[in-house]
Amino acid sequence: MILHLAAVGAAAELWRLVTFGGVSPLRQVADFQLFVDSVTGNRSSGHSKADLQLQAQKLAEKTVLQHVFNDGSEYGIRSELFSALPKRKIVVEFSSPNIAKKFHIGHLRSTIIGNFIANLKEALGHQVTRINYLGDWGMQFGLLGAGFQQFGSEEKLKSTALQHLFEVYVQVNKAAQDENVKKMAQDFFKKLEAREAQVLSLWQRFRNFSIEEYVHIYKRLGVHFDEYSGESFYHEKSQEVLKMLDKKGLLQKTGEGTGIVDLSEKRDLSSCSVVARSDGTSLYITRDLAAAIDRMNTYNFDTMIYVTDKSQSSHFQKLFQILKLMDYEWAERCQHVPFGLVQGMKTRSGEVVFLEDVLDEARTRMLQNMASAKTTKELENPLETAEMVGLAALIIQDFKGHLLSDYQFSWDRVLQSRGDTGVFLQYTHARLHSLEQMCGNGQLANFNAACLQDPQALSILQHLLRYDEVLYKSSEDLQPKHIVSYLLTLSHLAGAAHETLHVKGSAPEIAQARLCLFQAARLVLANGMKLLGITPVLKM
Repeated sequence: MILHLAAVGAAAELWRLVTFGGVSPLRQVADFQLFVDSVTGNRSSGHSKADLQLQAQKLAEKTVLQHVFNDGSEYGIRSELFSALPKRKIVVEFSSPNIAKKFHIGHLRSTIIGNFIANLKEALGHQVTRINYLGDWGMQFGLLGAGFQQFGSEEKLKSTALQHLFEVYVQVNKAAQDENVKKMAQDFFKKLEAREAQVLSLWQRFRNFSIEEYVHIYKRLGVHFDEYSGESFYHEKSQEVLKMLDKKGLLQKTGEGTGIVDLSEKRDLSSCSVVARSDGTSLYITRDLAAAIDRMNTYNFDTMIYVTDKSQSSHFQKLFQILKLMDYEWAERCQHVPFGLVQGMKTRSGEVVFLEDVLDEARTRMLQNMASAKTTKELENPLETAEMVGLAALIIQDFKGHLLSDYQFSWDRVLQSRGDTGVFLQYTHARLHSLEQMCGNGQLANFNAACLQDPQALSILQHLLRYDEVLYKSSEDLQPKHIVSYLLTLSHLAGAAHETLHVKGSAPEIAQARLCLFQAARLVLANGMKLLGITPVLKM
């Protein structure tokens, strides 16, 4: 088996060499040399370059398709590019919404980006732990608690919990400049930190209602977590962190009694981080320090990745810096993956605030588009299909560019069926699946590689050979855009070939070879889509 796979990889690399005039930049050094004759069984000598190219091409054509079928969901991952990479323990913290608030659209990017990174690392054989670190502590709960005592309704809390808490938060924020309201908020949070029963009970209800709704949203997004954590877990441990900082001589006090850590090179306080309020209550960064230390103790990770928007870049720089000052050498293995903002995302009713509104809107618009399209097949569950296609549209729009870039959102552009969109990927996958259903399954059947000499077929085969390189790029820089670009090109190539390389009505040998080609394209398309967090539809 090992020899077979080695021959497949070598033939593919040889075809890259003779077809493109050089080895891939990712394969600068050859591990071994291979003569085409040793794989083909042809013992003759004196090949011209044209003969060599033809033999290598035919061999690679056949082996790349066999490789796709043999490796299945691991095609591209079993490549020699990944064979020498050690398997790591990786923690990915993503999504992390604030409890007692409806799932804000701003958390969509963190959720789908973090899910992609976790999917990719897991597929490559790493041990991945997915953590949802909820914003469930802090002064905002003092404000919300004080607001609920003033404006809250038990009846509304039971019927529409998060909507009601959102309304309360908006109301109390308007009054937040009032000194009495400020004092009430501070008092509520102090009681919360002191674990007073009545206050803690109200906070726990806010938390439970929130998680209930989040689980529903994550189910729609196809996202799961290994651990639901939160800032509240580290309230007491953050006090231990402050003691550690003090013991190491890193904790300083300002004239007002605020606790700070000096981060400047010259130790002149030109750059510092506030780690404790003057009243002794903990801060976000102190709880993050406690969480990072706890995760290393729990998971002994090789890498920890935080996925948040770019406005938190400074926070993570300070976090990692303080960990280094505390002599935690593993701070070097912590990484922040920042992303830009989505601009102009609106529903028909106006400005979008909540993620569920966006998912509903995508599903509704997709349902309408499918109903009006002449090519739409009769579906058992059109609502479910519209949901999956709508989500694919949102994900591809988000992943097309560099993650750090802001981008302008447009519903019309996102939901186009013929452009570089998630809808187009889903349509291509469904179309290729329909071809298999209509013409039979060609997987693992013998086929004649000589029947795949058309330019359209060769373009697909060449593209399939590049899949491992694309996975490698994305695994290195954690940017999904490489995979998105690859899948869109594959879909365009498959679409063009589908128009000219007919299966039905062709001679059996040609039909069989083409069917194998289209099935291999669909399998790789499905693999890539799943890594991105998209469930491929079989019919639309």
